[in-house]
Amino acid sequence: MRLLVRNIGQLLTMSGPAWGEGIEPLGLVSRAALVAVEGRVVWRGAELDLPAEYSGFPAMDAQGAVVMPGLVECHTHLLFAGDRSHEFELRCLGASYERIAEAGGGILNTMKATRSASKAELVGLGVERLGRFLGYGVTTVEAKTGYGLERETEFRMLEAARELNSHSEFEVVSTFLAAHTVPPEFKANRGEYVRLVCQEWIPEVARLGLAEFVDVFSEAGAFTLAETEQVFQSARAAGLRLKIHSEQLTHSGATRLGASYGCVSADHLEFIDEEDAQALAASSTIAVLLPGATAFLGKKNYAPAHLLRKHGVTVAVSTDFNPGSSHTMNMWLMGTLGCAYYGMTPAQMLNAMTRGAALALCREDLGTLDSGSQADFVLLRHGDWNRALYEFGENPVASVFKRGRPVVVENSQQPLTL
Repeated sequence: MRLLVRNIGQLLTMSGPAWGEGIEPLGLVSRAALVAVEGRVVWRGAELDLPAEYSGFPAMDAQGAVVMPGLVECHTHLLFAGDRSHEFELRCLGASYERIAEAGGGILNTMKATRSASKAELVGLGVERLGRFLGYGVTTVEAKTGYGLERETEFRMLEAARELNSHSEFEVVSTFLAAHTVPPEFKANRGEYVRLVCQEWIPEVARLGLAEFVDVFSEAGAFTLAETEQVFQSARAAGLRLKIHSEQLTHSGATRLGASYGCVSADHLEFIDEEDAQALAASSTIAVLLPGATAFLGKKNYAPAHLLRKHGVTVAVSTDFNPGSSHTMNMWLMGTLGCAYYGMTPAQMLNAMTRGAALALCREDLGTLDSGSQADFVLLRHGDWNRALYEFGENPVASVFKRGRPVVVENSQQPLTL
């Protein structure tokens, strides 16, 4: 488990300030080398400075390519069954996401299919999707529940995620999102559903060690601020970390509530205002931006990243992969959309897709290539990092390494030499 990567044209360590100017966020080292031992980075720097003790390690020639941390996918709804492609046609014909949901589509449509899926079926779907994520250079994926909305299916999704995490190629972080929407059988008694989530399911999830985070979709038509607080208090008492879907469709004050509870991340944020940005800045909450959902729903209100930059809020970017509002695994496309519509530079965006996203999962050892970091990294097809987001919609990844091991090599235009 020793590896020396030589002849790196540009090494992006992501050790710079997230909102830095120019190439600062990249922590760029030119003509570099990297050394990994037992799945961890032990040295990186200019190849001319390579310590002699590493010169005899098994070596790989990067052939002048860009090497950067593996992408971290910090907001996905990975495990679901069914297909909602027909809803895209309805939206193209003028139906809103909200109207489709009111008619029994949306989350409830996926709920029905997912309730019918076995754990083996969910695992099979997850393996296929994670393989596609890996092809895009994504080396860690967060997976939310929220399409069962009953104990049996929600726990089946968590068990499927745990099984996926046992594969050496994949790293899956589980989030319990039973507070996604109120299922039809509880529409007349939503208080009982909230009670079940808070008093029965969350404590059991914690006791069984099935999830690291608890999330809430705090929005009109989903969960109120008061209900969100109940879920937060239960999760906090159970020792689970908090996340929140906030200000996606309306402005409700959910972002400020999440910041006051110390949420690890507040996600979406399309309708935040100056006070929300100030609240995030005063907390340690990461702002997770999801441009794919805004674009795919045909919305124009992209999250105001300029407010987040003004107040120095740490930003992450994710696909929000899900069956209805952002059915994509192409993180590079999200980066290009983010640059175009958030006014972020490519360097800031790449930092948000790696370092920022890792912080949104409480993983200090991911998203960077500093000494001690996990040796998750990708080789790009070319030697200029600027092309990664410039080539709109393309996949720039040649090879992917997880914990210092090659897990994707078939993307390469030239054979790797170890």
